[in-house]
Amino acid sequence: MLNRCPLVRNEHEEKEKLMGKTMEYKILAKDGRAKRAEAITVHGTIQTPVFMNVGTVGAIKGAVSTDDLREIGTQVELSNTYHLHVRTGDRLIKELGGLHRFMNWDRPILTDSGGFQVFSLAGLRKIKEEGVYFNSHIDGHKIFMGPEESMQIQSNLGSTIAMAFDECAPHPCTREYMENSVARTTRWLQRCKTEMERLNQLPDTVNKEQLLFGINQGGTFEDIRIAHADAISEMDCDGYALGGLAVGESHEEMYRILDITVPHLPENKPTYLMGVGTPANILESVDRGVDFFDCVYPTRNGRHGHVYTNRGKLNLFNEMFSRDMRPIEEGCQCPACRSYSRAYIRHLLKAKEMLGMRLCVLHNLYFYNTMMTEIREAIENNRYAEYKAKKLAGVSGNYKDR
Repeated sequence: MLNRCPLVRNEHEEKEKLMGKTMEYKILAKDGRAKRAEAITVHGTIQTPVFMNVGTVGAIKGAVSTDDLREIGTQVELSNTYHLHVRTGDRLIKELGGLHRFMNWDRPILTDSGGFQVFSLAGLRKIKEEGVYFNSHIDGHKIFMGPEESMQIQSNLGSTIAMAFDECAPHPCTREYMENSVARTTRWLQRCKTEMERLNQLPDTVNKEQLLFGINQGGTFEDIRIAHADAISEMDCDGYALGGLAVGESHEEMYRILDITVPHLPENKPTYLMGVGTPANILESVDRGVDFFDCVYPTRNGRHGHVYTNRGKLNLFNEMFSRDMRPIEEGCQCPACRSYSRAYIRHLLKAKEMLGMRLCVLHNLYFYNTMMTEIREAIENNRYAEYKAKKLAGVSGNYKDR
């Protein structure tokens, strides 16, 4: 009987090998500062650079299922700690077996810590050393979240990767505010590490191999960014993120901060740029050593009929597509392009049929996921500069029918 199920046995053996270990991260190739790596986790191996598809409340907006995500090549799904805490509740999700079982997803999940909500819900919160006092954006009831609470919620969810609890300081802000904020974020990271180590040893923990990524902050203050990167690198997290970017600064400022900060983070661990971005942002950031990304752009734009192609972005609401029987992009193998025309999808959007929105979201996520595959191949073949230049020339600006 045992010989009839070698695949199942091997999967169990692989998981047993990971027990008690941190994530195994291997750099497979480099081209300049661009790195091609793989990260082996308890929920599967992540090929990087990777774009994580954002499903804030455990689902991708646009009526996209986890079966759809598998079909379009999604490696990692990202959900939000704060939103799942206030609705439906992390304790209930734990009772139901954790977020993977709850949403029927068998690949890695990264959960954001709730720290960004400290920033985005500025009118509803008060920050203190112990943590943050919120008023729920749903019904106004009072909520407290500190580093320990964030870790407990993420442990209840059982995500593959948990993010440390931090403050994303506003842009712009004074130097004094930023220094105090970053110092507190550093203290919070140590508390996150201590609490996660405790939680991962409890008998009823959903995922005892949960990983922790620390977050670098400092706004556009170069010296604060560098000092903070140096400090948190000593804390030996499983990976490191750059937070507090794409919050109002120019793209040039963001690239400048990446240029000076990424070299101060461990190269032999994942480097994650949070909340970024456009295809051009990703291409530029990969060139600066970043290999994890997430952003709502592909889904948000798709819900409004804006779709990405290698010849620029299309607005399918435009009259010019009303008689266009071509797919969104010739040669694209996404579910939308395999079966439907621009004219039909435009008709669905104009008629406010949910299918139109769904097809656009699927196309955009497939476009991003496919671009990441191309990026990995370009780095492996030592031709990333050539690929980047060609891709940027195509994706930048509005659609050109050439």
